[in-house]
Amino acid sequence: MMLFSVLSILPSVFVFVTGGKLPEPDVKIEVMHKPFLCSRKTKYGDMLLVHYEGFLESNGTMFHSSRKHGDKNPLWFTLGMKEVLKGWDKGLQNMCAGERRKLTIPPSLAYGKEGQGNIPPSSTLIFDIELMEIRNGPRSHESFRDMDLDDDWKLSRQEVKEFLKKEFEKHGYFPNDTEHDVMVEDIFKNEDEDKDGFISAREFTYLHDEF
Repeated sequence: MMLFSVLSILPSVFVFVTGGKLPEPDVKIEVMHKPFLCSRKTKYGDMLLVHYEGFLESNGTMFHSSRKHGDKNPLWFTLGMKEVLKGWDKGLQNMCAGERRKLTIPPSLAYGKEGQGNIPPSSTLIFDIELMEIRNGPRSHESFRDMDLDDDWKLSRQEVKEFLKKEFEKHGYFPNDTEHDVMVEDIFKNEDEDKDGFISAREFTYLHDEF
């Protein structure tokens, strides 16, 4: 299992002072290299391919490198879907393919007070991350717009059923209305968070079990 497929499960801790609350520590972003041309920038829902090196801020020890450790391949993940550290989701937005960033991530946006593996508790982490490629993710806004046939920014049962039929046909299977109806109901059971009979753009982008 890749090290960074493990999520930080510690909740954010807020300290209340005179009726307010202290802001959560943020990620420090340093742009190390940016390409001259940038036709697209990353956003939540995009699939990103990155190479990275991770270091402990306390002593500079490298604890992981995608180029030197494991299978030495870059990592694919979907931005904003909690597939990686919260600090990555925050620090890799609005990034160009070919761009390289240095992220300094506080413990609350990394592995918290518990640590993880060879990362000590309450560690501030430094990542050198190079973005190799950006693709539309399965939960991207582009995918949502493709399914949203009437452009009302929500998916009806009929729109989801039409999408399933096209997917079945694309992969060489005969459409089956009864089977599709069952699948649609199962999808809405899991995806329609507010139970209003539609899957909103927000529900589609941030929930990901069925599609």
